[in-house]
Order: sequence, then C-alpha cells, then structure tokens
Amino acid sequence: MQLVVFLGPGGQGQALAKYPAIKALMTPDPQIKWTVLVLVLSQLLACWLVRGLAWRWLLFWAYVFGGCVNHSLTLAIHDISHNTAFGTRYPAYNRWFAIFANLPIGLPYATSFKKYHVDHHRYLGGDGLDVDVPTRLEGWLFCTPARKLLWLVLQPFFYSLRPLYVNPKAVTRMEILNALVQLAADVTIFALWGIKPVVYLLASSLLGLGLHPISGHFVAEHYMFLKGHETYSYYGPLNWITFNVGYHMEHHDFPSIPGCNLPLVRKIAPEYYDHLPQHHSWVKVLWDFVFEDSLGPYARVKRVCKVADDRL
Repeated sequence: MQLVVFLGPGGQGQALAKYPAIKALMTPDPQIKWTVLVLVLSQLLACWLVRGLAWRWLLFWAYVFGGCVNHSLTLAIHDISHNTAFGTRYPAYNRWFAIFANLPIGLPYATSFKKYHVDHHRYLGGDGLDVDVPTRLEGWLFCTPARKLLWLVLQPFFYSLRPLYVNPKAVTRMEILNALVQLAADVTIFALWGIKPVVYLLASSLLGLGLHPISGHFVAEHYMFLKGHETYSYYGPLNWITFNVGYHMEHHDFPSIPGCNLPLVRKIAPEYYDHLPQHHSWVKVLWDFVFEDSLGPYARVKRVCKVADDRL
C-alpha cells in the first residue's frame, strides 16, 4: 500500500459546495422507504417459496435473486447511514429503519456499519481508522490470481472481521438492539418455515457480497487502477439496483446527498467529473483485479492521520 500523510478533505466538493443547485439536492430520498419495504417483503416471500426447494436450487436462487436483493439492501443501509431516509432531523428514525432493512441479511449489520462508515468518509484510507482498507496480512497473503479470487469470495468475512482487528470500538446499546431484533426475526422465520429459509437468507448475503457482479463496486470504488487516482465512479446500469453507489466520486464529495440525486450532481457540474477516470463494468473490474499483477489488496492508498497518531 502507498503510505502518505493525510492533509484533509479533497475532491470536488469544496469547489462545488457554493452551487445553490447542489445544496438543493441535500434532502431526504422520498422513495427509499418504499423501495426498502418492497425489497424486504420480496425476501420474506422468497423465504416462503424456498421452504420446500432442494438445496441446490435454494443456493441457485440465493445467488441469482437473493444475492442481488440482499446486496441492494446493504447499499440501502449505506445510504440510510447518511440519514437520507428521514433527514438529519430524525436520526433515530434512520437508525431504526436501517435495522428494518437489515432483517433479510440474516446477521446484525446496520448499526455497526454506520459506526465505522463515518470514519471511512472522515479519514479515507486512514491507517488504523478506515476499516475499508485491507490489512497488511491480506495484501501479503492474497497476491496471486487464485488467492485474489478466494479473497473476493471471502469478502463478507473480511469486511465483518477487519474492524475488530484494525479499529475495535466498544459495543453500543444500538448494536445490541440490532442483534436482538435480528435474532428475533431469524427465530420467527425458523419457527414458521424451518431451516431452509434461514439458510437462504444467510446464503443470499454471503454469496451476494462475495464473488458476485454487484460486488465489483467494493473494488471499483477505491483501488488504484491508475496511479494518482484512488476514487472512481461507475455510471452503468447496475446503479439502478444499488442506490447509485457507482457515483462514488460524487458521493464522497457530498455524502449528505442521497443516492437518487447523485446523477444530478454530475449533470449540474459535468466539467468536474466527466474528465476523471471511471469504470465501465464492475465485472471487468473483478476480472482485472484477479489477473492484473499490479492490483490486489495492497493497491490502496493508506494515510497517516494526525488524529490517529496515538493509535499508530
């Protein structure tokens, strides 16, 4: 990993913040509540449908359908972590709605994600702060095509366990409530329809967040495909089912703008974004990551953050 000194926020946000049209986009997303409701209900319906399926077909539908839905829900949780469902005036509503969106994922995730995602925006690439950056062990171990492929398959485990090693934080009351609500939902589904729906939900999360076309965004966002560029946008059709997470340069410039409005940022100020390097396919991103020698878990910028000097 390249190690540099963190000097402060960059990107286009400072230059564009004075645009009245940009400020007007910093409003809650009026549709995200209904979209999340449909996604959650669709997974509940799927739980009922898979209760009698053979295991091979259950896993097939968990990858093809459930993986897309659950990955989409994690990106809804990402959007909601920026208070885009009910606005900044109602943070508790946003937190509880994220827990609701968490239900089909099978494991408690939403509250912990928000706790660490703040640091990802505040200290992008910060050593010991940004848990999105792979550890040195990951970079050293997963350095061949076969190993990098395995790393992509195991992404859900690394993303969930890495914070405990890189930047452990005290468990909050809201995380405990998240876990209890999730446990109650899982037990209820098991009591109603048996073990297969529970396995289906967990498999949807593990497969959908692992080696899956949508998972290309994990690599596309901040891995250095070109030297000197650490954040990239993707403007392709998969944004339709991922809450526009592909508009990642725009998102880091304006985290308070909901995903539904990020395309308008680029439309308002194309001169700030159209000339920047961008990805055209998340599948190609995964292919290049596996087979290009210059890419791998080490291909990230890591910064020394002054606020974290006592942790280094």
